[in-house]
Amino acid sequence: MRAIVPPYLLSRLASADAPHLAHAAEAARATLAMPRVYHSARVNLDVSVEGDALVFEGSPAPDRIISDAQRREVLPGVQVRTEDGPASADASVEQAFAGLGDTFDFLWDAFARASIDGAGGTLAATVHYGENYDNAFWNGERMVFGDGDGEVFTGFTSSISVIAHELGHGVVEFSGGLDYQGQSGALNESIADVFGAMTEQHTLGQSAAEATWLIGAGIFTDAVQGVALRSMKAPGTAYDDDVLGRDPQPAHMRDYVQTSEDNGGVHINSGIPNKAFQLAAVALGGASWERAGRIWYLTLTGGALARDADFAAFAAATTQIAEREYGEQSEEVAAVRTAWGAVGVRIGDATA
Repeated sequence: MRAIVPPYLLSRLASADAPHLAHAAEAARATLAMPRVYHSARVNLDVSVEGDALVFEGSPAPDRIISDAQRREVLPGVQVRTEDGPASADASVEQAFAGLGDTFDFLWDAFARASIDGAGGTLAATVHYGENYDNAFWNGERMVFGDGDGEVFTGFTSSISVIAHELGHGVVEFSGGLDYQGQSGALNESIADVFGAMTEQHTLGQSAAEATWLIGAGIFTDAVQGVALRSMKAPGTAYDDDVLGRDPQPAHMRDYVQTSEDNGGVHINSGIPNKAFQLAAVALGGASWERAGRIWYLTLTGGALARDADFAAFAAATTQIAEREYGEQSEEVAAVRTAWGAVGVRIGDATA
């Protein structure tokens, strides 16, 4: 399940017994019970190839298709917006359309990557999925957005970090994938958060130092004591609410959560590599994607990363990429090593 709202948070909401949250609790239970089929991504090259490089004439343009599930649990829904078609009066449709475009622009500007598959493939999304559906997810083929219950969660299309996070799962999958279990699964979630944060910063013109590093800011209603689903800058501080509880993400390996739930804690333990990336990006300064993001991206897409890589393996890989790209004595290597050390990941070690 590649969904933005983790199951442990929905479970807390589903068990709420406050009368004023009866509607939200029922929506959370329905969201948890709703099955989702995940489709493995497949690359479909639709541009010319010269050697190992894809060739575009000029800068590629996005190809976006937005569909409306009309509050049913059927995908893809009714097509309501295309790249060359007229704008929609539906705010969710237009927000999804804009968010897909912002993500496309970021991937091309930062990494010369044409869409999530690297080949200019169509970006598809469905809005108004289900009745009061409390989540947004990537199903291997498209982005899917619920409207939220209105009491705890608002709609999910207004957050660019949510949109880019879910499309980030697509980039991970098209780049070879990371098994969605344990530490490799937490890396999968973390890299998606990295794409979410970088895309938001790119869209807003923010430096790493200026950014909030929040994932999902704005998807809670005013009734919730919290600012976002996750904080990459300060994992464990995104919310502290009477109903939802306290953000459980650790920021250091000493607090790593051993659990069989949520595919071995993929959403919880992603806080550790999230913090490492944030530290590296801020230490290097400027835009997060210029050096730290480039190192993470080349690590993901270089073809040498095992699908079951743990934190230590990924840390070692990022260090090797930094050495290759910038030199062994560079400030980039120092920043990467320091960042991983600060969260308790010792490069080269086998971690639990």
